[in-house]
Amino acid sequence: MSDAILELKDLKKSYNQNKSNQIDVLLGANLLLKKGEVVALTAPSGAGKSTLLHIAGLLDQADTGDVLVAGQNLAGVSDRRRTIIRRRDIGFIYQFHHLLPEFSAAENIMLPQMADGQRKSAAKTRALHLLEAVGLLNRAQHRPAELSGGEQQRVAFCRALANNPKLLLADEPTGNLDQATSEQVFDALLSIVRQTGLSALIATHNPALASRMDRTITLEQGRLRG
Repeated sequence: MSDAILELKDLKKSYNQNKSNQIDVLLGANLLLKKGEVVALTAPSGAGKSTLLHIAGLLDQADTGDVLVAGQNLAGVSDRRRTIIRRRDIGFIYQFHHLLPEFSAAENIMLPQMADGQRKSAAKTRALHLLEAVGLLNRAQHRPAELSGGEQQRVAFCRALANNPKLLLADEPTGNLDQATSEQVFDALLSIVRQTGLSALIATHNPALASRMDRTITLEQGRLRG
């Protein structure tokens, strides 16, 4: 039995800006991400790494090719099934935290759990455990506006992990932060990913951060190399 958490097979994706201008973004991208593996994704600006992550995370669909998450081929499945897989098996982290401003740090982490049917008390216990793991237990009741940029992004990490996903996808998760804060936040992310045995695909332009992952792949001319 394969130990792959994510498999991308011959993904192709193009966009038509107008009838005479087709932009080919992916031209046969292939990837195998194993259980517990942390992989850096690098790419020149405009190469299509966000498109690749959105397809891998079932937020977009390739024109052709297959996406397998934990062995399940999800090409052509219903929107409802894609939504369930995203909620339960995939965690997302973006460059900007996207926390809900009217809720506390703990509540932001509780919400995806409750959306998946978890009881409020259990969701709160899980939220506080995650916040403690990233050194923010004392900030649990603070709203996003009361947190620093680095703290906000650590809360976003916790939210991504709230439902115990199998796969973590991150698009420049420290790109909005200064170097010192970026390193501190990445330390927290890498620590919790390693502790939980999570598989992660993390897009970054930072070579120092990429060097700390298990391996680096590069998206160039529509294909993955490395």
